[in-house]
Amino acid sequence: MFNKFIERPVLSIVISLMIVLLGILAMTHLPVTQLPSISPPKVNVTAEYPGANNELLIKSVVIPLERAINGVPGMKYIASDAGNDGEASIQVVFNLGTDPNQASINIQNRVASVVNKLPPLVVREGVKITREESNNLMYINVYSKDPTMDQKFLYNFTDINILSEIKTVDGVGDADIIGNRDYAMRVWLKPDRMLAYKISADEVMEALSQQSLEASPGKTGESSGKRQFV
Repeated sequence: MFNKFIERPVLSIVISLMIVLLGILAMTHLPVTQLPSISPPKVNVTAEYPGANNELLIKSVVIPLERAINGVPGMKYIASDAGNDGEASIQVVFNLGTDPNQASINIQNRVASVVNKLPPLVVREGVKITREESNNLMYINVYSKDPTMDQKFLYNFTDINILSEIKTVDGVGDADIIGNRDYAMRVWLKPDRMLAYKISADEVMEALSQQSLEASPGKTGESSGKRQFV
């Protein structure tokens, strides 16, 4: 067979040219993805339970959510994490090629079916469902040469002026500030004193909510608009 190509060089040249032309046509007309999806789609479910530890989070939040999410179409595996800071996260990894938008909708429907079984504080804080990559891809440091601007000022300046602009950039799934340094009133509880008085964290939060009131003062110095006719 190879002898025919050696004895007929013109035929070999014609076949080679045809292969080259077909390759050029394929390169210019076949659809090729410039940035193919090599990472499987992920959907993150985050819940907050103020005052709860790791064990309570797993029993009251993570297990009910995992039971509801398990078996969603296209799911590959589930990875959960719960800390002593009152925050739990569930990462649902789907098979490659699964539509992330549809996967997020399916997760949201599963979570909505068990929201009434979660603790009231978790429902009040809200269960967040996002479909961005859970790993951080970029870090941005904000600093100031002015010594009068401390970390709290830079944190609040970034939160108000910079963070919202970064989220609007095309391709950014989510942006957040590491750490919590915003202006707020923080209450640190003493476990030994709470045990002596038999007070739980829920009772402290309830007392704070009852004594925290935001009321509208109304207006002063203005007429009511009513007219009296004599």
